[in-house]
Amino acid sequence: MEPQFSYPHPVTLVGAAPLAADLLRFALNFAPKAIAADGGVNHLRALGVDPLAVIGDMDSVALEHQQLWERNLFFPIAEQDSTDFEKSLARLAAPMIFGVGFLGGRFDHALAAQTVLLRYPHRKCILLGSEDIVFLAPPRLSLDLPLETRLSLFPMAPVKILSEGLYWPTRDLTFQPDGQVGTSNKVSGPLRLQPEKAKMLVILPRLHLAQVAAALDAAPSWSVLGT
Repeated sequence: MEPQFSYPHPVTLVGAAPLAADLLRFALNFAPKAIAADGGVNHLRALGVDPLAVIGDMDSVALEHQQLWERNLFFPIAEQDSTDFEKSLARLAAPMIFGVGFLGGRFDHALAAQTVLLRYPHRKCILLGSEDIVFLAPPRLSLDLPLETRLSLFPMAPVKILSEGLYWPTRDLTFQPDGQVGTSNKVSGPLRLQPEKAKMLVILPRLHLAQVAAALDAAPSWSVLGT
C-alpha cells in the first residue's frame, strides 16, 4: 500500500490505550508533529495538541472533538480486519515514527501492536511504554549504551542474529517464540546486531530512546518484504 500521509520529519503516532500525559509529552519532545490513531486524538487534545490527521475506524473518538471533522482532519477506515495502529502505520511514511498509546492497558492490544511492526518492516517505528521501548531490529544496528544496560531480544519467528557487545552471545543460536528467547541480556561493550531477517524485536529501557532513535535512523532499512 502506498502511504497516504508522507512527511519529511519524524512523527509521533498516538493510540487510544491508557497513556500518561508525561509519556506523551516525552514522545512529542522527539517528534512534535503527531498523527492520531482513532482515539489517540483524545490524548492529544487533552494536552491542547491538534493532530496532523486522525486515522482509524473512529469508534473511540470523544464527541467533543467533532470540530476536527470540519477541518477535514479525520480519515475514517471502516474495515475491521486490522487494528487502528496497523491502519495508521500502513498509510504513514516518515523518517522515524514514535508510537505511544499502544503498549498500555490491554495486553492483547500490546501484542497485536508488536506483530504489526513485523508486517511493515520498512517503517522505522519505536513503540514507547512507561518503562521500555520496543522496535524491530534493522538489518544492522550499531549502538553505544552504558555497560550493564538491560537488553532483550524477542523473536517473533525462528531467526538467527549475530551480535557483539552482549554479555550472553547469540552466535550459533536459533531464536524462536516457543524455544530460545533472549530476555534480560546485558550490554557488555559497543553493541552490534545483525539479524538474518526482519523477525527480531529489541527491548530496552525507555531512558535510552535518544540513542536508539539516532542509531535506528542511521541503520539501513528492510525492504517491504523484510529482506
